[in-house]
Amino acid sequence: MDPLDEKFYQMPTLELAKALLGCLLVKEAEEGITSGYIVETEAYMGPHDRAAHSFNNRRTKRTEIMYGKAGHVYTYTMHTHCLINVVSAGIDEPHAVLIRALEPHTGIDLMNMRRHVDKMKNLTNGPGKLTKAMGITMEDYGHPLFERPLYIAPGIIPEEITEGKRIGIDNTGEARDYPWRFWIKDNPFVSR
Repeated sequence: MDPLDEKFYQMPTLELAKALLGCLLVKEAEEGITSGYIVETEAYMGPHDRAAHSFNNRRTKRTEIMYGKAGHVYTYTMHTHCLINVVSAGIDEPHAVLIRALEPHTGIDLMNMRRHVDKMKNLTNGPGKLTKAMGITMEDYGHPLFERPLYIAPGIIPEEITEGKRIGIDNTGEARDYPWRFWIKDNPFVSR
């Protein structure tokens, strides 16, 4: 599995959020390789999106990577979970795509060891679940996703993509109604 080229990320954020569906997120570690097909994403459209961490051009140590080149990792902690985003758009256009869910592909035993779940369906069907299963941490912040050991590779082409409202952003005014969540229709690993 070879990483997708840096050029892959050079598209508008909403297009990238859909293009990532079916791609393979891969993490190589000493314990082994884990990977999963991306089955759900959410787009965050920067300064004009009240749900984005960079709303109103908010620039902090945490959001700094969002102002850089597309295709880099933006990780942050929500509650006790690390979440992974793909930086998108151009320099000084702080957009990102949250990876919300994966369909496990390789290293499933290792993922299970990290997560201890009874049902395979619950292994990676949420943004905090997938990072724990894959061993993605805050140390991955800023890493280029077109280079090992954490990268995105070509995967499958989804038959049908569905879109709807983003999840967990109720206090963001009209932004909570934007249909910027995308998922592979009928995939059992979609978060909800």
